[in-house]
Amino acid sequence: MSVLKKPDLTDPKLRAKLAQGMGHNYYGEPAWPNDLLYTFPIVIMGTIALCIGLAVLDPALVGEPADPFATPLEILPEWYLYPVFQILRILPNKLLGIACMGAIPLGLMLVPFIENINKFQNPFRRPVATAVFLFGTVFTIWLGIGATMPIDESLTLGLF
Repeated sequence: MSVLKKPDLTDPKLRAKLAQGMGHNYYGEPAWPNDLLYTFPIVIMGTIALCIGLAVLDPALVGEPADPFATPLEILPEWYLYPVFQILRILPNKLLGIACMGAIPLGLMLVPFIENINKFQNPFRRPVATAVFLFGTVFTIWLGIGATMPIDESLTLGLF
């Protein structure tokens, strides 16, 4: 793979852009043919091979037939819905629970605007957005683990 245009690091304009965290794509490899002909097909074929390998090693099993007259003792949603299920379970007012569930995507849409002045991609140079992301991740994992426990232990995760 070749670089079409090497950067002139003595250029004061480029040095000023690099000092501000910009200009990183001012030079480099072109997408055609390097990425589109070599990298993307390998990634696509690797993904397909991984899916086929997982399907062969651990095929999906057909479970028991559904019985509409027998309610299971503990009804749980799929694993990716555990945090919002836990929100609905622990809040006494269900309307408040629905409002909290609606606030999740709204909060995610607001995260890019928290530090919109900062143009850096480095998370260590964006402390507010990084802190919001880490807090949200820990809180979501905590809610997800709590959803699998009985309601009286779900908030403390059985530790206290």
